[in-house]
Amino acid sequence: MPGMPTDGGGAMVPFTGEPGQGAPPPAPVRPIRHGVAPPIFRIYVSWSSGNLLQVACLRPPNSDGGGGTEEVVGSVVEVNLGDGGSGGSEAEEKIDEAEMRRIEYGSVPAFALLQSRKNTLADVATMSHVPSVPDHAEWWQYVLEYSKTIGSLLGNPDPSGFMIEEPKTILKVREKPTSLRAAWELLEIFYVDKRLQGWLPERLVDWLADFDSLLSTMASTVYSKLSNFQKKLVNLQIVEDDPDYWNGLSAALSVGWLDIVNMLRFHGSYQLDQMDSRETENGLVEAVAVLVSMMPRMRPNLPTGKLGQCCKTRPDFIKAWEKWRGQVTKLECSAFWIQCGHQKTRDGLKNLLHIMMGNIKEITAATSHWLELFASHFLYIKPFTVGFEGMHHLAQKCIQLMPSSGTNGLTGLIIGVMSENPEVVLAECTKNFGPWLVTHAMELLTADNDYADIMLHEERPNLGGISIEELHRLVYAQVLCCHPLTWQIAPTYLSSCLNQGLGLLEILLLKQPIQDNCLVLKTLEICRLYELENVSTIIMKIAGIYRWKHGRKGTGVYWFQQARDKVCLDRIAQQLFEHIGKSVTDDSFKQWEGLLELLGSDIGSAGGLEFLHRYRDFKRSLQQALDRRCGEAARQTVDFLIQLMKNPSTPQRFWLPLLHDSVELLNSKLSPLMDVAETTLLLNKLQELSMAKLRPDFSSNHLPSHAMSSVRLALASNLARAVLEDRSPSTL
Repeated sequence: MPGMPTDGGGAMVPFTGEPGQGAPPPAPVRPIRHGVAPPIFRIYVSWSSGNLLQVACLRPPNSDGGGGTEEVVGSVVEVNLGDGGSGGSEAEEKIDEAEMRRIEYGSVPAFALLQSRKNTLADVATMSHVPSVPDHAEWWQYVLEYSKTIGSLLGNPDPSGFMIEEPKTILKVREKPTSLRAAWELLEIFYVDKRLQGWLPERLVDWLADFDSLLSTMASTVYSKLSNFQKKLVNLQIVEDDPDYWNGLSAALSVGWLDIVNMLRFHGSYQLDQMDSRETENGLVEAVAVLVSMMPRMRPNLPTGKLGQCCKTRPDFIKAWEKWRGQVTKLECSAFWIQCGHQKTRDGLKNLLHIMMGNIKEITAATSHWLELFASHFLYIKPFTVGFEGMHHLAQKCIQLMPSSGTNGLTGLIIGVMSENPEVVLAECTKNFGPWLVTHAMELLTADNDYADIMLHEERPNLGGISIEELHRLVYAQVLCCHPLTWQIAPTYLSSCLNQGLGLLEILLLKQPIQDNCLVLKTLEICRLYELENVSTIIMKIAGIYRWKHGRKGTGVYWFQQARDKVCLDRIAQQLFEHIGKSVTDDSFKQWEGLLELLGSDIGSAGGLEFLHRYRDFKRSLQQALDRRCGEAARQTVDFLIQLMKNPSTPQRFWLPLLHDSVELLNSKLSPLMDVAETTLLLNKLQELSMAKLRPDFSSNHLPSHAMSSVRLALASNLARAVLEDRSPSTL
């Protein structure tokens, strides 16, 4: 079966296509750098979002490692199936994970600032009865500032063009463009910058000059032609004899790259040893170069170093255009062509003149992609094309004349933009450019488009009552939450989702690990920024419980104090006093004393340091009295007991344990240890404790059920002996 491993060696049988259909075209090869040492035991393939394919490579279980070193036993990599294979790897700069994280972090301040301005303008609109935020005159300027900030993160294309004045050099060495930057700038041109509405065709020509190399992944373009010719230029002796030289000139001129005048001067007639013998030929080449450099352009300005004649108004452009076209026609009809003895030079120069005259046959032959043909119409055939409808109609004609051999995210985006269909634009962005671009580009779509604004902000029942805008923000926030280095910026986007964002933000914060104090502090800072006090309290309680259970009791108490959890602090204090009662050694006391001192005033009904010290003295004295059986030690123990029972800092829950610990001492054969008043005090405390048992908030202890009866009997016996031995007149 095709595609299944054979019995010998685990090789893959190639798919040969259907019978009778001939051999299929070769599949693009995409190398995968998985980092897993051979042998590969199993490969799993699954679809991810958009054009991404996830490939998991696993080694055999219990495989022997090499030399005892740690080896990767498995790896998951993503393969982009939409990049056209390896054909366009040289034309586009791939964005790696680190660079993408830089873009994600850098876009947060701009996004947050725009949301803040939107909320401010929304409040003003409510008071001034303005229908919506985009109706404010300054809103598009805010969005344009936001767009420029985001665009700077994606990299700025070099405005000085492709050509430079260096011998044997055609294309400038510069940073490779990215599809992400191209898509963002395209949306900015058509949706945001109102200053360019009168010069949209020219701006689109500039865009194509910056990003034509990205189209080379699907088909031959002007950039690919010039790039290929530049590689062979070094070994050419007579450039005008090479057809690629004239093809490159025609292609560059057809899309408005006027810097080809530098390439024209590679012509052999400019060499000093040939100028005399080829004077007429050199004059024709120079005349064409001058006409190219004087081509009128209807635009507000020209970048520094760019050739062409700038015309800011339509009347000025028409006047300059007619004059320039007349000069081109005059040169094309000149008699000097008969004197030009080099056939390829004569044909190549005339082809350039025909392109400047708007001859559709030569323009179509010079261009390789429908977008290039589209730009050529703006430059030479229909320079006054305005409006989305006219541009879309022209684009459809160009596609029919020059259908593309493959699809490209940028071309689909351009068609969606010119068809004034925000749904198509959003779908193309989602499919080809990922959730980051969709989330941030929605602000551009709604800057001056009422239909897009309604479409994106309308709450839809089939989406759970949220809007499309909120849905895409939640998707992007989920992507950020999946990585430990980007989850911190997800709250910015979740907080902008009014329906479900805050709930998901609380879940995100509560799911963050609490083992690291720095991470806990970062999570609490996010809670403070978004005024999530209840979530902050829960996180501090969880952090306290975790640290208490793992033996870091001091840190646990600190987090309970920060959370103001009186219940947990009271329980901790009660547990501490129970431990103290079991051991009164100096080491044990120092251990618990420091923790109780940290508790401070938060230990509530459990007592305090004063009670701790008195309790320690009582336990020590009681132990000595029981060991020595002497009256002095017993009397000192009773004094400590009376002080504890009289002191208001002694919690009521400790009354019975204190008295029960003293039962053996009270039942001793020694003389009565307490007088009548002291015994009566303890009996009253015991009676008060009996009444307290009836209250629902009474804290029980682990003493036996007969403990109170034993204490009462011992106190009664001591009272009887005290009465008998008391000889004072008041007792007779």
